[in-house]
Amino acid sequence: MQSLWTQGYAKLPQLLKPAECRELRALYQDPQLFRSRIDMKRYRFGQGEYQYFAYPLPRRIEELRTQLYESLVPVARQWMTVLKLSAEFPDQHAEFIEACHAQGQTRPTPLMLHYQAGDYNCLHQDLYGAVFFPFQVVICLSEPRVEFTGGELLLVEQQPRAQSIGRVIALEQGDGAVITTRYRPAEGARGHYRTNIKHGVSAIHSGERYTLGIIFHDAE
Repeated sequence: MQSLWTQGYAKLPQLLKPAECRELRALYQDPQLFRSRIDMKRYRFGQGEYQYFAYPLPRRIEELRTQLYESLVPVARQWMTVLKLSAEFPDQHAEFIEACHAQGQTRPTPLMLHYQAGDYNCLHQDLYGAVFFPFQVVICLSEPRVEFTGGELLLVEQQPRAQSIGRVIALEQGDGAVITTRYRPAEGARGHYRTNIKHGVSAIHSGERYTLGIIFHDAE
């Protein structure tokens, strides 16, 4: 997880098996599992579409959300400490969701994205209210070079009083990437400071790509 500190992301190789990827992306065709569908072009978010899951979440997605949150809590606390921020993260994800709901953030945020040739996702941050977790996880459900080409995960880091840094993250099927939701702590001569990070997806050249997004806070 050291690259979370230095670059704002960390890869999780083979987080899911190919069979799990196929099973999860098949969920996209069942409208009863989702609370809303977004046409990205309509809102000028890019091109393509995604759907937010409804509660109750599918079992495997609930498991991933819970397990990944609990593995990332220690780093999240370290980040808050070095940045001298007051946010607190309980050990259990269910308790964190209770804190979201207490602030009126009650809508689930795990989502699945579907891209076809020519589609892309503009740089953005997934913030849905005052309460947010500093990490989220992106999981590639399709097989690159076989089912699609292009479609790399992009991160752009805005440094104070300096040029921005761009990073390209290529994921294999089943790979996950932990990315920062908003910023990361960078170490300077006077201690740590925040650098702002946005993420997006480069254009799909051919085929279609499914992606699972695990966001740990709920939305207003």
